[in-house]
Amino acid sequence: MTLAAETDFGRKARDLPRKPLPLIDVGPALTGDRDAIEALATEWRDIWEGVGFTGIINHGVPGTLTRRMTEEAKRFHDLPEETKLSIPVTRDQKGYVPARYGVTTHSEFHESKKLDTVECLVVATDYPRDNPNVAAGKQFYGPMPWLPEEALPGFRAVAEEYMATITALGKSLLPVWARALELDADFFADKFDPAYTYFRMAHYPPKPDLDDDEMGLAAHTDTGFMTFLPPADEDGLQILDRDGTWFWPELPADALIVNMGQFLERWSNKRFRATPHRVVPPLHNERYSLACFVNPGFEAIGECLPTCTDADNPAKYPTQTYWEFFNWYMTNTFTHYGKVKAGDNNEATV
Repeated sequence: MTLAAETDFGRKARDLPRKPLPLIDVGPALTGDRDAIEALATEWRDIWEGVGFTGIINHGVPGTLTRRMTEEAKRFHDLPEETKLSIPVTRDQKGYVPARYGVTTHSEFHESKKLDTVECLVVATDYPRDNPNVAAGKQFYGPMPWLPEEALPGFRAVAEEYMATITALGKSLLPVWARALELDADFFADKFDPAYTYFRMAHYPPKPDLDDDEMGLAAHTDTGFMTFLPPADEDGLQILDRDGTWFWPELPADALIVNMGQFLERWSNKRFRATPHRVVPPLHNERYSLACFVNPGFEAIGECLPTCTDADNPAKYPTQTYWEFFNWYMTNTFTHYGKVKAGDNNEATV
C-alpha cells in the first residue's frame, strides 16, 4: 500500500526540536530508605514545579514484561475490527475505543475539535463483587469486558501482570510525592487503598497526510495523579515546555516516562504542573503505546493540600472526590458519553 504524501501541517507538527528529559534514579527510594526518599523528594519537587515530565531508571519494571505487553497490545489490535468491537467501551470506561471516538473538548491547549486517530483498549481496576459501589451499580465500578480466553490466549494474564506491576511502582513512590509537597511520608497511603489504575493500550496507524489540526491524540493533560509510559518504538509523544514550545522528548530505552495529571494539579493548588502533551501519528510504521495511570481510589477526597495554600494563595478549586473529577473529565472527552457525536465538531458543554 502506498501512503499519501506528507502535508504541510504534518511537516510542521513533526519538525520540532528534541530535548532530553530529566532522568532520575528512583531505585534507592523504592527500598523505603528515608534518607533516599528525602533526597529524591528534592529532585522530584523541581520536576513538577518545572517541566512536569521526567524519566526514571532503576524502577523495577522488567524490560521483558514491557516487551511482552507491547507484543500483546499488537496482538489485540491485529484482531478483526468486529472482534474488538465485541467488547465495546462501557459506561464504566472499560473496553475497546475505536479510532475517531474522542476529542478533548475541554483542553486549553488546542482549538481543534477534530476526532483523534488513535484506537485503544482500556483496562482498568476491577473491584470485588461485594464492594458496595459494585453492588449499587455505581458508574466506573463495573467489570472489565475481557475477550474470551480462546480469542486471544494469554492476553488477559499479561495485561493484569503489567497493571499490577505499574500500580505497585506508583504506590511505592507515594512517600516521595508526599515529601516533595512537604507532607508526612504516609499522607497519600490511605487514599490509594485501593488504587484505581487505568491502562490504555493505544494503537496509532501511520498517517502522513494530516489534516490541519489533526492529531493521533490532541493536546491535553492527563486525568489523575501519575502516569507511567515506556518509550514507544515509534516517535509520537510531544511535550509542551514552560515557554509554550513543543518538543520531542528523549530518554534511554530502559527508562519509564512519568508525568502527573489534573487531579494532583488541583489537589496541589497548581503548585505542581500537569503538563500538556500530544501524540502525532507516525509517518510510516504502526505505533503502540502503553500508558498506565495510577490514581487514588474513587472515593478519595481532593481537598487543597495544607502545604499548598495560605492567606495570599487561597484554594483555586472546589473540594471533590476523584470519582467526581473523573466523571467530569470522561464526560467531556469521549463520544460515548453523548456530549460529542462521532463525525461532527460540536463542542461539549461543561
